[in-house]
Amino acid sequence: MRLRARRLLLLLPFCAALNAQVIEFDSGGLHYKSLTRNGVTIMFAPLPIHVHDYVVLEIAVTNGSSISWSVRPEDFHFERSDGQSLQALPAEIVVNTLRDKASRGDLIKLVKTYEAGLYGNTQIHSTNGYESRRQSAIADLGSTKLNAAATASAIALVLTKLKPGESTDGAIFFATQGKPLGAGQLIVNAASEIFDFPITDPAQHK
Repeated sequence: MRLRARRLLLLLPFCAALNAQVIEFDSGGLHYKSLTRNGVTIMFAPLPIHVHDYVVLEIAVTNGSSISWSVRPEDFHFERSDGQSLQALPAEIVVNTLRDKASRGDLIKLVKTYEAGLYGNTQIHSTNGYESRRQSAIADLGSTKLNAAATASAIALVLTKLKPGESTDGAIFFATQGKPLGAGQLIVNAASEIFDFPITDPAQHK
């Protein structure tokens, strides 16, 4: 009996992992997928626009665990069904590229699309995300009209350390030469866990 009980205890973590399921829902005109592991919840939605040659995903992370965790764009990568792997670009590269190459129209469209999804989703309550970065940029510039670099900096997900109960949001960017991500898996290494989001409908990322 003791041996059986011990085996059951050893199997509990694996059973919990199997029971963690991806939840899908629509909000603010976007289709979200959400997964919770180790107390940390990650949700994302593809934005229906391309900026420069990037595919853009809106990301939200909530730390419901009892310890602090960090999240950064490089924690996200996309495994295509053909085996090709794409890593989300660091925020610094995205900001510099959008500053130098994105048109004003592209940035305006990005902001409008991102804000529509963010403010339309009642499940996102960031304590340190886009809105706080935007307000900080406004204070630094002394104007409500942000330049290209400030706009990109406000939207792009940056390295963030989340204390228990804190959350953040931001956009991550994949360089695809303007092509859809296609079918595959979005994989996130965070909170000492692997978050795996199967993506079977390429049309979601056009």
